Amino acid sequence: MVQPRRVDGAAVHAFNDGRQAGDPILTLSGVHTHIGQYHILQGVDLAVPRGGLAVLLGRNGAGKTTTLRTIMGLWKASSGAIVFDGRDITKMATPDIARAGIAYVPESMAVFSELTVRENLLLAARSGPLDSARVDWICGFFPALRKFWHYPAGNLSGGQKQMVAIARAIVEPSRLLLVDEPTKGLAPAIVQSLMAAFRELNDTQTTILLVEQNFNFVRTLGDSVGVMDDGRVVHTGAMRDLAGDEALQQRLLGLALDTHQ
Repeated sequence: MVQPRRVDGAAVHAFNDGRQAGDPILTLSGVHTHIGQYHILQGVDLAVPRGGLAVLLGRNGAGKTTTLRTIMGLWKASSGAIVFDGRDITKMATPDIARAGIAYVPESMAVFSELTVRENLLLAARSGPLDSARVDWICGFFPALRKFWHYPAGNLSGGQKQMVAIARAIVEPSRLLLVDEPTKGLAPAIVQSLMAAFRELNDTQTTILLVEQNFNFVRTLGDSVGVMDDGRVVHTGAMRDLAGDEALQQRLLGLALDTHQ
């Protein structure tokens, strides 16, 4: 287990892929989140390295989705600090966090059902008209988007809606991409396209923080991993170390990656 470092007096678990880590692009220090009467995040300490592809794992209910939603300001942290690229975003509104350079793909997909695929992407193009070259790049990974370009998004299948949600998040370049369960409902061929898209995004220095239950997908994609349990980060390290250690998988996740598809 990676030893946590200190940030403003708090112990912060830093994702580590085995290489020399630079300054983190995102740091959570002692973050608590309450949803109604429920205390979901109970002191999350985490540092995400700039330019990496980090994966957040954990059993259902461990707090992974709540962590992403708290980063985006959709749920407000009760206490603690969230710092993005040197700027405290803990109390910022969600639109301001997005403008600061963080994009988010929620598990629910949350497409605009009455709008066409094109109109869904157009709404996400903050800088103006759609960049045709970037749209062509996205459609290279998801050709079905071009086929259904003028269809209402609500008429698409669940997997097709997931493609729209991912395309909408990456239609504008961002510095940090948060993705919650992206392979849910996708056919294996589309999962391979999604993997290629994430790798290319990562090569352009977009940092990615990914929550996923498809362990075979993240094992080959992620370079670092964090594991949550009971609203806290309990382990960080290189993905290859976790993928190669069945006993550690069993201890942290209650299963072995090789036996979970």
